[in-house]
Amino acid sequence: MNIHEYQAKALLRSYGAPVSGGRIVLSADAAKAAASEMDGPLWVVKAQIHAGGRGKGSFIEADAGTAGGVRLARSVDEAEKEAKAMLGRTLVTKQTGPAGKLVNRIYIEDGSGIEKEFYLAILVDRQTSRISFVASTEGGMDIEEVAAATPEKILSFSVDPTTGYQGFHGRRIAFSLGLQGAQIKQCVKLMGQLYKAFVEKDMEMLEINPLIITDGGDLKVLDAKIGFDGNAVYRHADIAELRDTTEEDARELEASKYDLNYIALDGEIGCMVNGAGLAMATMDIIKLYGAEPANFLDVGGGATKEKVTEAFKIITSDPQVKGILVNIFGGIMRCDVIADGVVSAVKEVGLTVPLVVRLEGTNVDEGKRIITESGLNVIAADNLRDGAEKIVAAVKAL
Repeated sequence: MNIHEYQAKALLRSYGAPVSGGRIVLSADAAKAAASEMDGPLWVVKAQIHAGGRGKGSFIEADAGTAGGVRLARSVDEAEKEAKAMLGRTLVTKQTGPAGKLVNRIYIEDGSGIEKEFYLAILVDRQTSRISFVASTEGGMDIEEVAAATPEKILSFSVDPTTGYQGFHGRRIAFSLGLQGAQIKQCVKLMGQLYKAFVEKDMEMLEINPLIITDGGDLKVLDAKIGFDGNAVYRHADIAELRDTTEEDARELEASKYDLNYIALDGEIGCMVNGAGLAMATMDIIKLYGAEPANFLDVGGGATKEKVTEAFKIITSDPQVKGILVNIFGGIMRCDVIADGVVSAVKEVGLTVPLVVRLEGTNVDEGKRIITESGLNVIAADNLRDGAEKIVAAVKAL
């Protein structure tokens, strides 16, 4: 689960991290009032969407201006003008895709004098299953570009969970960033605050880009991006309240209501599979035969007829889907339950695209009987390869 920048900063502020003061606004009028409450003389007006690269992005609408989603204002009236230009407009960044995201919220914060910019992140290292720090002197840049061009400028290390964060971790980061004097102590303290927040709130990723040295010589969190472990959000009612469903894909949101593992993709062949590994293999073989998957969908081992019905309805609600491949290798998940769900969904929403069904495993004969006797226009497949070939061929024949 992701949250907005202003929410991330409020959370980090509660742990003592140094962040600028700011106000969240939903209208241009509110922007003027918010800016009036702040000291100035520099205000930063930021579009709030769940995507990075806002400052380098652009708006689809011409009346939003040519600037990106992060703008400087040097008066209250200018802050109001910039907020009005961005609210209700569509911001496109390299993380949003060409469709962009609608800006519904603007964050206005106090401007900061910047002497130096750094990159800092805390995340879970997949190789070690430990919390890791990543730091670089190349702040304000995409860390992927830094890793490709100058990997020697990146410091990365894991923290032993038996000891947790220690002062030497912070000093190691401070020395790698070239901090001096009081800045080293500030860094040790800040890293401890961030680590504590990361652990206590079950974060998956905390990215600060940039972490800056102000013109006063102090460290400050200038931007913050936080992602939480979705499986642990139930333990944090305060974090769950920060969820902005308007930033989520409508189909993914609907799938979450039924505990379905669904991720929308850009292809044309919808997939319904049981098991994440089989789902990945199904998407791979669709690509192998010259098409693209429209989604990742794992119905799980304990799905009911109702869940399968909802899963099928979610797939067919995607206007990009030109064909559907149901690939079930039944173990815990019985083939007859899948068949019942598919038949029920088709009768409810109709079927206007080719449907290929491959069933194997528990109650497979009963599942095939249900499909056959349903009268549906279904293409049967003997195995995964056969199913992929048939659905790709059916879609290309349209």
